[in-house]
Amino acid sequence: MQYRKFGNTDLLVSEIGFGAWAIGGAAEVGGIQIGWGPSDDSLSEKAIHAAVEAGINFFDTADFYGLGHSESLLGSVFGNNSEVVIASKVGQKVGAKGVIEIDYSKEYILQACDLSLKRLKREAIDFYQLHVARLDHLQKGECIEAMEILQQQGKVRYWGQSLITFAPEEADYLMQAGKGQGFQLVLNLINQLSVPVMKQASLKGYGIIARMPLQFGLLTGRIKPTDTFPPDDHRSKRLTPSIITNTTDILRTEMLPMAKQYNTTLAGLALSFILGFKEVSTVIPGIRTPEQVRQNTAFIVKLSESDHQYLCNLFEQRWRPVLEMIRLQG
Repeated sequence: MQYRKFGNTDLLVSEIGFGAWAIGGAAEVGGIQIGWGPSDDSLSEKAIHAAVEAGINFFDTADFYGLGHSESLLGSVFGNNSEVVIASKVGQKVGAKGVIEIDYSKEYILQACDLSLKRLKREAIDFYQLHVARLDHLQKGECIEAMEILQQQGKVRYWGQSLITFAPEEADYLMQAGKGQGFQLVLNLINQLSVPVMKQASLKGYGIIARMPLQFGLLTGRIKPTDTFPPDDHRSKRLTPSIITNTTDILRTEMLPMAKQYNTTLAGLALSFILGFKEVSTVIPGIRTPEQVRQNTAFIVKLSESDHQYLCNLFEQRWRPVLEMIRLQG
């Protein structure tokens, strides 16, 4: 495992991190599925231990993943272990009417952080993120004030924002104000919209977390057009047969030959592409089994500059129509 500095902070993070959304298990709020279907806690714990053995030291979760269950699992395994870097998020909750509610008030963030610390069994969260806050939330200032208070209190070491799929306005606002120390953004072969924001943020010293590196598993090549997902898996509403068919065609004609050239897997190629950007601090594929740990760590390769550029160019040439179909699904 290789490690990279997280922006201008003193955090040293594994190139491959552990995306802990799926281990939160099935969860539903107001009729909306917010999980990946049922999970096995004992298997999840084995996956966490396997990740540490593979050199992963960065674990990304949120208080909304499994409505706190993901944080609790990490807390039960690690406690206040200072050798691992824990990132979590705040801002989404179950509202009084049982539906998803967005809350970036100062009072809520301070309370939510205490609850996250309790579940994580930690004295401090290494990197605390506003969970897809919008520009008007930032402009009100309460959420920024809350984050800085938590940092001053020592409950949060560093903070930043987990951006929506493409959010230049929110990132620009924080960068111009010199607030926060990092961003989490979507980056993969299919979706490269955040590359300009990522490069600008890196120049200003922000750490970069790349999420959705395999686009809900599409880029592994294992999902077939005939596959179906259970109702409690959010992908049941997002991955249509046409999206899978178009993705499969590009993987077969463009990705598979290059993967074979580098003696890697499709997932390994997808992850290696992201790590080809020097601005990226860590990539967080979703993991819930020891086998997925192996799949996401054992096949990383160093792409040539020409091959990396080819994959960048392929975004406009082949992937953008697929991305538009994905965006229409929500």
